[in-house]
Amino acid sequence: MRLEHVVFAVACLFAVACASDDTRETPGSTPNSQGVDPGKAATTEDPAQTSAGNLAGESPPAVRSQTGDEPPLPTGLLEDERNTIDVFRRVSSAVVFITSKERRQDMFTLNILEIPVGSGSGFVWDRNGHIVTNFHVVANGSEFSVTLADGSVHDAERVGAEPNKDLAVLRIAAPASALSPIQPGDSDHLIVGQKVLAIGNPFGLDQTLTTGVISALGREIKSITGTNIHDVIQTDASINPGNSGGPLLDSAGRLIGVNTSIISQVGQSAGIGFAVPVNTVMQIVPQLIQYGGVKRAGLGVVVVPENRARSWGLRSGVAVMSVGEGSAAEGAGIQPARRDRGGLIYLDVIVGIDGDPIENYGDMVDALDRHEPGDKVKVKLVREGRELVVDVVLQEIGP
Repeated sequence: MRLEHVVFAVACLFAVACASDDTRETPGSTPNSQGVDPGKAATTEDPAQTSAGNLAGESPPAVRSQTGDEPPLPTGLLEDERNTIDVFRRVSSAVVFITSKERRQDMFTLNILEIPVGSGSGFVWDRNGHIVTNFHVVANGSEFSVTLADGSVHDAERVGAEPNKDLAVLRIAAPASALSPIQPGDSDHLIVGQKVLAIGNPFGLDQTLTTGVISALGREIKSITGTNIHDVIQTDASINPGNSGGPLLDSAGRLIGVNTSIISQVGQSAGIGFAVPVNTVMQIVPQLIQYGGVKRAGLGVVVVPENRARSWGLRSGVAVMSVGEGSAAEGAGIQPARRDRGGLIYLDVIVGIDGDPIENYGDMVDALDRHEPGDKVKVKLVREGRELVVDVVLQEIGP
C-alpha cells in the first residue's frame, strides 16, 4: 500500500471519532426523539396552532405530561382525546379502592377472621387523610382498608356517615405528600350534554376510566334508608359495580358528583347511572368530618318502619312509634303508639307539614330539611280517625 493511502485512511478515522465526540450525551441526560430535556416540562402547543398545522398537512409534535413521568402522547390526537388523557393523568391519583371487612368468629376453631363484605371506590377529600365514598360501600363493614393509586394500602377508620344521602367519610394515616385532593366544581351550573368522566374500580379493576355526557339533571333516587336524594345527575358514562363512591368529573377535572347507583336489569351498566351532586356533598362532608353525622331540624320522634305500617293497613303517612322525653313533639302533644285492653293499636299518623303532604318517611325528611332548628311548623295528624293540626317548634337532631 502506498504511503498517501495510509495517511488518507487515518484522517478519515480521526474525523469520524471527532463527530462521535460532538454528539455524545452529557452525563445524566436521556436521549429522546423530540429533543426535549426530560428534566423540564415540555410546553404544550397552542390548540389553534395545532389545528393550523393539521390543516397544512403537518403532524403536531408529541406532548409530554406535566408530571414528566408519563409516556408522550401519540401524534394526531383530537383535542377531546387530549383533554380526556389530561384529566385522567391529573386526577386519577386521587381515586382510591376501598375494601370493607367484618370480624367473625369461626364456629369450629373459634378463631377471629376478617371477612370481606364489600368493596367500592372513593376519593381523597383533603390532605388530612379524609376519604369520601358512598355509605352503602361501608355500611356492612366494621374495618376498612384503602388502597391509594400508588398501590400502598392503609387501614381506615369511619369518621362519619349520612345514609340519607348515601355518603360516608373514612380517614387514613397517610403522608400529605401521598394525597391529592380533587378540586370541587359547582353542580348548580351543569348543562345536559356536558362531557363527564368517571374514574373508579369496577369489578375490582382499579383506575378504570369511562366517559360520557350528562344525560339529565334534577333526577330523584332513593337512598339506602328510603329517603329521597334530590338534584341527582344522570349520566351515560359506564358505572358498574365497584364504581360506587368514585368521582364524576367535568372536562376541567373538577368534582361534580359522587357516583352512586345504576338502573339495570342485570346489575351492569346499561347507560343510566346516577351521581350525588357535588353541592350536596359540600354541605354534608364537612359536617361528617366535624360531628360524625349531620345536624338537622326534627320533631324528636321514632317512626314505625314503613313496611310494618303498610302491613297494618296504613296506606299513606308516617306513623309515630315513640316520642322522645322533652322533645319538640312531646311539647306539641304528639302521642306515641298505644294499645288498648283489647289489643288494638292506636297511632298518631303524620300526614302533612306546613301544607306539604306527607305520604312516606322520605317526604317527612324532605319537609323537615327545608327548616332550621327553632322554626315553628304546623304538623297535620290523623288520630283515631280525626284530623288535627299542632304547632311544633323544631329541635336540633344531632348526629
